Amino acid sequence: MANETHALNERAQLLLKTLVERYIADGQPVGSRALSKFSGLDLSPASIRNVMADLEDMGFITSPHTSAGRIPTPRGYRFFVDTLLTVKPLDRVEINQLEGQLQVENTQKLVASASHVLSEITRFAGVVVTPRRSAGFRHIEFLRLAEKRLLLILVTAEGDVQNRIIQTEKAYTPSELIEAANMLNQNFAGCTFEEIRRRIQSELKQLREDMSQLMAAALAAGDQAVSDSAEDVVISGEINLLGINDLSSNMSKLRDLFNLFEHRATLLQLLDVSSRAQGVQIFIGGEAGLTPLDECSVVTAPYEVDGKIVGTVGVIGPTRMAYERVIPIVDITAKLLSSALTQR
Repeated sequence: MANETHALNERAQLLLKTLVERYIADGQPVGSRALSKFSGLDLSPASIRNVMADLEDMGFITSPHTSAGRIPTPRGYRFFVDTLLTVKPLDRVEINQLEGQLQVENTQKLVASASHVLSEITRFAGVVVTPRRSAGFRHIEFLRLAEKRLLLILVTAEGDVQNRIIQTEKAYTPSELIEAANMLNQNFAGCTFEEIRRRIQSELKQLREDMSQLMAAALAAGDQAVSDSAEDVVISGEINLLGINDLSSNMSKLRDLFNLFEHRATLLQLLDVSSRAQGVQIFIGGEAGLTPLDECSVVTAPYEVDGKIVGTVGVIGPTRMAYERVIPIVDITAKLLSSALTQR
């Protein structure tokens, strides 16, 4: 990028910046007259056309076949974002609004709120990779529903409450249920269910057979409850993309994009990569390495719990997005989500 900066003189950079900003704002190819008006440069139309021709030769802009104007290429957007962009910080009122929508107790609801907020504010698709779960528990209780039917109440390590119904072969008394819960809570709180299973393998043999069966059923149900609740990626506002002409004009590509949202494993790989980097990451067009995102940009930032990165927040929209606004929204949302999860 340093070589490209050197190759573009100040005049060419200003015209490219003006062209990208006008195209983002209006969605129309930008001609030399508009560039002359909005750049503030005192140049003849012929001089501007010469600079435009150079920018086109270098791959920063291109000419749609139906127009005399120019539009940015992904390479042009990349140069703009890395070199020419001036990010506008969010004001205090906007930050307070974001913060207000991330005041929920439950981790799952907090993650869903972050995804929803990102989509509502940007009018694109908001994505959040859920925190990597410890798959352990903080507290367990058994509640008798019927003679051989129990309710397992599980508080996960993240503070979420999960309920599962267990069918048993025998009827347990309230005191037996309290005994089993106390054993698990006093000896194994904070452990994963796999760790508990390994540690009490020998102890289960020493317990009465009926209690051993209850313990085994509780471990299986608890493990399943934690696994079931762990949705890898939460996506909100996909429908917003249907209203963006840049994307909706090509139904085949739009279909591929929605297939990507539905089958999330591939998208998760991209978001996992971005969680290993510091700060905001921006993937423009083909940089994401996913064909359905060729016409899109993905803006992401990692979020933390107690100083450790546990997931990613992001926005997926067209390459023609207001980067100076989307970048700080994603950045602040990641920071607010980190704060909300750490304080729980």
